[in-house]
Amino acid sequence: MSEPANAFQPRILIIDDEPQIRRLLSLALESHGYRVDVAESGKSGMLNAIQHPPQLVLLDLGLPDLNGLEVLARLREWTRVPVIALTASDGESEKVTALDSGADDYVTKPFNTAELLARVRVALRHAEQKEETPVYRAGSLTIDLGNRQVLRSGVEVTLTITEYNLLKVLVRHAGKVLTHRQLLRDVWGPNAEAQVHYLRVYIARLREKLEESPAQPQWILTEPGIGYRWSVR
Repeated sequence: MSEPANAFQPRILIIDDEPQIRRLLSLALESHGYRVDVAESGKSGMLNAIQHPPQLVLLDLGLPDLNGLEVLARLREWTRVPVIALTASDGESEKVTALDSGADDYVTKPFNTAELLARVRVALRHAEQKEETPVYRAGSLTIDLGNRQVLRSGVEVTLTITEYNLLKVLVRHAGKVLTHRQLLRDVWGPNAEAQVHYLRVYIARLREKLEESPAQPQWILTEPGIGYRWSVR
């Protein structure tokens, strides 16, 4: 069944200097009902974002005129629109830097189109939550931030203060990749940014208490070498 003519179609801006990538992304997104704008440079991309505000930006980090991180920083001066970074580097440092600079997610080239579309849907869904929801539901879990209460299948789960604070940061940014540094800073403070072992210990504790199968988590997902994400299903 085709969509009604007045159905809302999210506008997505692609900023990438490779014509083949722009074409591939445009075809994939348009076939799934998105409106697409394209820009081949950082400067034209920023101008397009101002003239035709998008609901999401796909931003190549290797642009010819401006560093993609500089484009990201300029966008973040005036908009909180979700940004998914596109990187040709398989190294962790560039991805971590992009996420710490305000990107919501990243995809490595060459990318799987189905995975990219899934990440687009998650980012858009998260952006639609304009008002902070005090109660989150995920499978058998109910996380009530207003009452600082966590239930699993209706039974209250006892969490330490640190476990609860870590969970709170994860669910408030559901669907977004959070780096080790971001989580350590938000939960333990700026002096703990290098103490990744703290984070691993507490993530393991949360999984033991919240996941049906801690070894195969559904909700607290690992981004290897980068950080963690609370899954949105």
